[in-house]
Amino acid sequence: MIVHGGYNVTDEMIKARRLGHRREFVTQVVFLLNITKVGNKACALADNLIVLDIPEGVKSIGAEAFYGCRSLTTISFPTTLLVIEHMAFFSCKSLENVDFLHTDLQEIGHGAFGRCSELETMTFPDSLQTLGEAVFMECSKLVPSHIDIYETSDVVGHFRSLQSKMWIEEVD
Repeated sequence: MIVHGGYNVTDEMIKARRLGHRREFVTQVVFLLNITKVGNKACALADNLIVLDIPEGVKSIGAEAFYGCRSLTTISFPTTLLVIEHMAFFSCKSLENVDFLHTDLQEIGHGAFGRCSELETMTFPDSLQTLGEAVFMECSKLVPSHIDIYETSDVVGHFRSLQSKMWIEEVD
């Protein structure tokens, strides 16, 4: 799937081009020209999408943009990324690692990585200000069951603890 022209890629645009029913066959998404937002549901249910490279210039990823991309294993995020809206990567069951350290990410919406059952590691930049509710619902490899995923402060505390342990191990 090649996405180009304009500033916002949306589900409606995909449907207008009669591509919606063929998303399950998409193995690669290429973004071209001036895209600043991946719109709501733009690439949802692209079951065979494995690697995703979101280009520089993209500032936000819309709600459910990559919902149900079950084969997705690798995502490259741009430094320009500021917002990931609710359920953007919900049910990306093959995703294992996510790294936001090089981004300017400020907000992750509720349920954004819910049901990413293979997700084991995630790193956040200092710029992150808002973490939505249940961002990591059913991500037992990432967030232990004793952490209440609906209590954002508990989740943030868990990740701060992990990141400080990683920092201590690097120093030793």
